[in-house]
Amino acid sequence: MRILALIGALAIVVAIGAAIFFFGGFYSVAENQDDPAAVAWALAHIRAASVARHAAETPPSSLDDRATVKAGARAYATIGCVNCHGGPPNKDWAKFSEGLKPVPADLKEMAKSRSASELFWAIKNGIKMTGMPSFRLAGASDDQIWTIVAFIKALPKMSDEDYKTWTASP
Repeated sequence: MRILALIGALAIVVAIGAAIFFFGGFYSVAENQDDPAAVAWALAHIRAASVARHAAETPPSSLDDRATVKAGARAYATIGCVNCHGGPPNKDWAKFSEGLKPVPADLKEMAKSRSASELFWAIKNGIKMTGMPSFRLAGASDDQIWTIVAFIKALPKMSDEDYKTWTASP
């Protein structure tokens, strides 16, 4: 019984300490400072679990279609994705994205580690505390978002020349 009382007292002390740390202004919200390792770890795991849990939409069968990937490349280049994530040939992201924390995802890696449904959900809904906006709120349709997902899934196998050709103005 004493052990349970000790555990309860420790939990209360930790909760009070955390409240003082966060609500007392000791935790810096400055973008130019890294989060403490425990906070960064917690946010990354919470983000991954949340996306995996909510990503329930089934991708259309056309994700491997070359025309869909081309349409996604054009949408990626025109609706703003390239500003933070860059474009495969030169990583020509906007200068402001260098100040984002966490750093915008490397989409070639995300294409390998995330499902199409997870990518769709993240693009459609955005991700809090990352700078990733909701492209649905920005006016992108579900069909347009799926083409961007098709493009991202094709990135690991895409040549720089394909990207340049597909995103060039008509």
